[in-house]
Amino acid sequence: MFIEERHQAILDILAERGSISVTDIQTMFNVGYGSAQRDLRILEKQGLLKRTHGGAIPLRQVAAGKPKNVTCRDFAQEKENYVAIAKKAVSMINKNDVVFITSATVGYFMAREIPADLNVRAVTNSIIIAEELRKKQGVQVIMLGGEMDAKGNCYDAFAIDTVKRLRFDKCFITAAAISADFGLSIQKSQAISFWNAVIDSSKQAIGLFPTEKIGFESIVSICPASRLNTLITDWNALEEDLAKFDKQGIEIVIVENE
Repeated sequence: MFIEERHQAILDILAERGSISVTDIQTMFNVGYGSAQRDLRILEKQGLLKRTHGGAIPLRQVAAGKPKNVTCRDFAQEKENYVAIAKKAVSMINKNDVVFITSATVGYFMAREIPADLNVRAVTNSIIIAEELRKKQGVQVIMLGGEMDAKGNCYDAFAIDTVKRLRFDKCFITAAAISADFGLSIQKSQAISFWNAVIDSSKQAIGLFPTEKIGFESIVSICPASRLNTLITDWNALEEDLAKFDKQGIEIVIVENE
């Protein structure tokens, strides 16, 4: 097989699966570790993929995001790295903390993983996450109200006003993407004021960002990455990407693959 054919086959597999590892390339095409890494470097230089620590993921378009009616619960069985990040985030919650939990898939996993006997107050703007938290005997839930979107979340002026009246020990947040230059970014501008209000009301801002969100940029910036105190990511994140956040004074926490 010519190298060009192998490269096209790698891109085809990436499009079908959503990721490819260096080990996959070695096994499928009977090439060495160095050759597999070189293939990915070449394809990345051509703007055809983004390398990760163990392989590669597809490039994200600026406007990439979940479909309108897909909720934080709909990917609950598919994302091992999200679960690992959520578990690490939960381990950072102390008894009697007041915490804000993001209205995203990783936030749903957090709600699911919080021990039922952990005495905390949890605040969320997601009715789905609130319902999950409601099952926990030790968790007191504050649901931010307002006009609800199709995914069961509230971001409007009513929700913002309530956030400004609260103080959090920690907020656990995410976004569509994060980069050292463009910061946290999302598809729609309506939620910018909400997320900034959450950070303003928090003693610690903790970002939950799987590899597939790191180094990418969505349409509109929420805030600089440096507004985060801590960034939790997974085992596939590239050191060169994380070094840029480290230079901004952000604590980097990398979870291991279970």
